[in-house]
Amino acid sequence: MTYTADKPLTAESSAALRARIPGWGADLDPRDRPSVPREKFDPGLSGAPWDFPERQQERRPRERSIEHAMLPPVFGTSCPPRGLSGVLRRFAYRRYSEARAAHWLLLLAADRVDVAESRVRSALHGHPDPVIPTGLRSEVTHHGLASRLRRRRTDLVHQPIDVVLQAVPWVLGGVAVAALVRRARPRTARPGYRFSRGSAR
Repeated sequence: MTYTADKPLTAESSAALRARIPGWGADLDPRDRPSVPREKFDPGLSGAPWDFPERQQERRPRERSIEHAMLPPVFGTSCPPRGLSGVLRRFAYRRYSEARAAHWLLLLAADRVDVAESRVRSALHGHPDPVIPTGLRSEVTHHGLASRLRRRRTDLVHQPIDVVLQAVPWVLGGVAVAALVRRARPRTARPGYRFSRGSAR
């Protein structure tokens, strides 16, 4: 019984399991396993002409965990760290171990910052993020509405939700910016009009 002073039951022997379960242990005998000869380690069969692979040249600084003394021989170069998100990623790798929650929370924050940075870059290059990547152009040029209404599609239910999820953050951001600009403006009274305590409202 679990969590008691009684001795737990030990596992049954191979002979008892084979007698109770038909076919149990059919691969215990190496002579009955075709893969056994392939499992023998022979360094000469690997075909590798090196003891340690040639190291890839690090042209740009890459993230490296503090648990590792060096980068692996081959690593990806498609997404080098850059901008504020790169600063956050480098800090997460250099300051915290991968066993710490702070390491992964910083990487999650860096991902969110990277999304914001990419949207700003796309807007500066003439490809505003809320317009081009959402596929609004293809909706007009490739019969988007007809393809949604004339076919039995399973994603018709959540398509309005996609529009809301794409548009609402930008609308809320615009409202917040407008409110900040309105508060930053100095309030001036209209010319020819003065306020007084005794004036009628």
